[in-house]
Amino acid sequence: MQSISHPHLKIKICVSGAAETGHCAPDAMEKTKELGRQIVKHGAVLVTGATTGTPYWAAIGAKEAGGFVVGVSPAGSEKEHVEKYELPLDNHDIIIYTGFGYAGRNLLLTRAADAIVISCGRMGTLNEFTVAFEDQKPIGVLTGTGGMADEMREIVEKSHRVHNGIAYDSDPKKLVEKLLELIKKDKIVEM
Repeated sequence: MQSISHPHLKIKICVSGAAETGHCAPDAMEKTKELGRQIVKHGAVLVTGATTGTPYWAAIGAKEAGGFVVGVSPAGSEKEHVEKYELPLDNHDIIIYTGFGYAGRNLLLTRAADAIVISCGRMGTLNEFTVAFEDQKPIGVLTGTGGMADEMREIVEKSHRVHNGIAYDSDPKKLVEKLLELIKKDKIVEM
């Protein structure tokens, strides 16, 4: 799906999730790879934190589907990305080196995307979720993947705050379709 007025502009969907995945559901990797494939199959660009774990799985799926993947790194250089943060370079077409550490990277990552999707997740994922929540960005939650993804509905309920743009689904294809509808409502031009 592309904007009619600006067909060259692609929708950017960020996949946020656990870099360390020992607590994720047994099928979280396959579901997250499929999430990456579905993002590409629906004409969008995948944006990740240029990290390991769930975002990396989504990047693998996106690349398998012939997609374009942008990574936003906490590091200030490729050398720091690999040596200090021990993060991968493969399965991304572009990596932007922010030099802002994880907290600064998380803010730029979520703000750079049109929407975010949570898969599994830990504290950093919760941070990215709350940035998107405060910015009223469309959010998708891939339920059944473990970690923060399976806690989000309760966290939102306990926040006593309204956000009308959150979609929940355990099926990656259905979730991407729901998220694209939310993005469509957020755009100023037709898709």
